[in-house]
Amino acid sequence: MSKVGKKIIIVPEGVKVAIEAEVLKVSGKNGELISPILSNISANLEGNELVFTAQGDDKQTLANWGTTRALAQNAIAGAENDFAKSLKIEGVGYRAVIEGSSIILTVGYSHPVKMDLPEGITASVEKNILTLKGRSKEAVGTFAAKIRAIRKPEPYKGTGIAYTDEVIRRKAGKKVVGSGAK
Repeated sequence: MSKVGKKIIIVPEGVKVAIEAEVLKVSGKNGELISPILSNISANLEGNELVFTAQGDDKQTLANWGTTRALAQNAIAGAENDFAKSLKIEGVGYRAVIEGSSIILTVGYSHPVKMDLPEGITASVEKNILTLKGRSKEAVGTFAAKIRAIRKPEPYKGTGIAYTDEVIRRKAGKKVVGSGAK
């Protein structure tokens, strides 16, 4: 049994949910989002409670049950509020600038790296913190991962692009062993 799939989703006021053939359409103040209903899973809306049930007990169906419920929860949360990811840019001369609908990163390469913002995602820069916001959790997370991959944090100096809540394990560099030659 799926622990996640069993949980009931409470639909907040101002969010409308429509169950269609194999999709769940969620609309709210942030717009409309579509979440898939995977195979052998059924959805039922009773008042403001959304319940998912599995139509079988094989391993794949039970895995799909929890996944479908989690995707629906993210769609409902995204229709009401934006998801946000923050990235910390650390290093001498490392910075990010927003020009129109693109981000220009100067992160130690011979040229600045320009990335266009995907549709539905907004960005802001304050000092060395780049914040991405959007209604789709998947889109925000994927774009943040692409930005981080441009210059991953390195363990010796700690420079690079990292999530603000990420812990970077630091390594000790070469240590000077005493100069006592015999």
